[in-house]
Amino acid sequence: MALHTNTRGPRHGKFLGSATVGEKGQIVIPAEAREKLDIEPGEKLLIFSGYHGKALMVIRAEQVTKYVSSAMAKLAEMEEIARGKGK
Repeated sequence: MALHTNTRGPRHGKFLGSATVGEKGQIVIPAEAREKLDIEPGEKLLIFSGYHGKALMVIRAEQVTKYVSSAMAKLAEMEEIARGKGK
């Protein structure tokens, strides 16, 4: 039996550097991460906690908006199906 080992981390993530929290609570996103993820100055990022409050997740606001819009469209479609008016 073969054992699969995920060497890329949770959800196929990749380690892109580290950051230190400064006196004012600020962090700097490492240059490699900004370059690989195409993060531009002024871009809005959202901060979430995860893994029972033990992790920090940073997500582009644009991606959250797209995800929520898609979820709302699917919900509307399911409501139509439930009412017998959809596919």
